[in-house]
Amino acid sequence: MGENRIPADAVNPDLVPKHTLYTGAKMPTLGLGTFGSDSVPAEKVAAAVEDAVLSGYRMIDCAACYGNEDLIGESLEKVFAAGIKREELFIISKVWNDMHGRGDVLRACAQTLKDLRLDYLDLYFVHWPFPNYHPPGCDVDTRNPDSRPYIHEEFMACWRQMERLVDMGLVKHIGVSNVTIPKLKLILRDCRIKPAVNEMELHPAFQQPELYNFCKENGIEIIGFCPIGSPARPERDKTPEDVVDTQLPQVQQVAKAHGIHPATVCLKWAVQRGHMPIPFSTTRKNYMSNLRCTFEDPLTDEEMALLATADQNCRLIKGQVFLWEGAGDWQDLWDIDGTIPGWNGYEKK
Repeated sequence: MGENRIPADAVNPDLVPKHTLYTGAKMPTLGLGTFGSDSVPAEKVAAAVEDAVLSGYRMIDCAACYGNEDLIGESLEKVFAAGIKREELFIISKVWNDMHGRGDVLRACAQTLKDLRLDYLDLYFVHWPFPNYHPPGCDVDTRNPDSRPYIHEEFMACWRQMERLVDMGLVKHIGVSNVTIPKLKLILRDCRIKPAVNEMELHPAFQQPELYNFCKENGIEIIGFCPIGSPARPERDKTPEDVVDTQLPQVQQVAKAHGIHPATVCLKWAVQRGHMPIPFSTTRKNYMSNLRCTFEDPLTDEEMALLATADQNCRLIKGQVFLWEGAGDWQDLWDIDGTIPGWNGYEKK
């Protein structure tokens, strides 16, 4: 065991509630997100990961497209040297859209494992359910000529590679992200290994009750991204009609009653509702407060009922940069209805 570098104010990981996957594996109810919103240096994100794990975090949400897995791998190597065991952690990553092709998923996973300096991932997601790609830092009007709506046969070809990763022992669980109920129904119908987790946008202003309940009814646990409304998300993802969660009157009312920041209310709501938020922060005060709020000063049933009324069906990560030429608007990404010229539901005519 390496030197004892555990901070004096570290949280006992056993205090953080856990979710049980259909395999029996346990996931902490809150993890550390690592998407720096195009504005935080990778070195700063990696330093936060190192300190967060030493301070009690046990779940880290990564992705190849975040561009920082190699430095996060260095941080993980340091915490292992400090005495944290690999099996104590739940490490997540995602295959990016340009790696859906035959053989590409395996190569992408191998690169992620190399970068993170791990022998296996606890959970591996298909980041978006289509191969649509956009260059880093592009503007909202960028259109890749190869982009297209969801094609189920294409997705299942990618999913078969994901299943193979499980067979090979490189990945313990596989999951979906940014899917809708029609897509998920098709995936569940045709998969050999079903998704263990769905990662979806969830915050008080966007609660997605139908998809949420569908996942729960089918034994799929849920990770919620943008848990406080992602105020630092890239400018291209912002639109005039967006709602600011921390300014919602219901959220502010509960925050005042508890004497806490409205962002903390959003996290408590997520944990008590039954899903796993992954807030991003590189500020120690904030990420430690986030972890402690999972087991301290719970919200009342009345407060949870009040927060349920805050839902405004306001999707913040609309995905406009993934649209294909000739698409209507961003809603075409989420609700294919067969009316798009040249397409019939989830298959090309």
